[in-house]
Amino acid sequence: MHSTHRRHFLKLAGAGLVAAPFVNLLRTRRARAADGVAKRLIIFFSPNGIVHSHWRPTGGGSDFAFPAGGILEPLAGHQDNLIVMDGLNFFQADNHEGGMAAMLTCKGDAGSVGGGASIDQYIAAQLNSATKFKSLELGIKTSDWGGSTQTRISYSAAGQFMTPDDDPQNVYDRMFGDLLGGDEEAAKLRARRQRVVDLLNDETKSLRNELGSEERYKLDAHLEALASVEQGLQASGSCDAPIAPDAVSLSLDTSIPAIAQAQIDLAVTGLSCGLTNVASIQLSHTVSPAVFSWVDGVNEAHHSLSHIDDSNVEGVAQFAACERWSAEQFAYLLDQLAALPEPDGEGTMLDNSVVLWAKEMGDSRAHVCTDVPFVLAGGGGGYFQTGQYLSFDGEPHNKLMVSICHAMGLTNETFGEASFGTGPLEGLAS
Repeated sequence: MHSTHRRHFLKLAGAGLVAAPFVNLLRTRRARAADGVAKRLIIFFSPNGIVHSHWRPTGGGSDFAFPAGGILEPLAGHQDNLIVMDGLNFFQADNHEGGMAAMLTCKGDAGSVGGGASIDQYIAAQLNSATKFKSLELGIKTSDWGGSTQTRISYSAAGQFMTPDDDPQNVYDRMFGDLLGGDEEAAKLRARRQRVVDLLNDETKSLRNELGSEERYKLDAHLEALASVEQGLQASGSCDAPIAPDAVSLSLDTSIPAIAQAQIDLAVTGLSCGLTNVASIQLSHTVSPAVFSWVDGVNEAHHSLSHIDDSNVEGVAQFAACERWSAEQFAYLLDQLAALPEPDGEGTMLDNSVVLWAKEMGDSRAHVCTDVPFVLAGGGGGYFQTGQYLSFDGEPHNKLMVSICHAMGLTNETFGEASFGTGPLEGLAS
């Protein structure tokens, strides 16, 4: 590892420790069932809604097909491993920002199941796995507009953003820095990090007795976050360091394809060798102005294309072509998971995973969070009945999140704002 990369890695590690997110101490941890549940969760997000006529499969139930040239056609090779869904609604949410806030949190607050966390962070906390990373948040051009509701999909608690790392080289250093430079250097690096954690623990505990109950609650959450970091320092994955990703300009839209592939590869590698069991891959942010110039005929910003109405046939076709490219990235993710045997288990990693492609809106022209499309992939360890296209008549998407929790071995009957809906979605479980 180059010395400049190592210095940057240590700087990132120290900053991450000091800024470790507060977690909700009121969550009840549930034990996973020994069999019949998924081993990992991956969230894939692409922004700016959809045009349903270019997205929807034909047919329904187990008898469906992806139209030639349609957005989802790149997923045809995985049709038997999918549940394609539409007709789900986000309640009390509208437009880009409202959709981003509700998409994975279901409008939960501190008193709800999830405590305001997004589904990925809630499940990561419930699993409490002895992995190096509780979760990995990977981005593609997610830093340009800073941190806000428009640019973040993951929350550790109500209002607490999880910042995606959109530099594949940073991600590589975080994941594999311990393995570069030999065993002796790795041991020294872990010892230095451990000293930082110990110092922060001592200072936090010393301060606790001087504060009131509300501040103590926050410090206790901080101590729990530090304990998670310490657990990660002690955990060891079974990976050898792969080849580092090539350096690319993070500011150029033309770098998006290379960054996306590198981030997907890093996520799959981290999941396959036990560095984490939960990952998210965020393809830019809502209202993204990226120009997909590598897609034939496209020279206008993605968000602008998403506003074009049906009278502009060529413009709608360009937006659909951009969305088809996103489908190709999702298919690439599924390809990698399907190609890997389950470590210490049966089947493939895809068979034993829950992979969710999420959107923050339904019709991109109407700016509504109704009839929002989702694609669920992977067998969930046998939990899901895949190979289906299901349309729901305005069901709350909270129920989909409950179904995902159940696939991961949890037993909660609500997620987020409970008044929006109770129980799992019918028809998903095998």
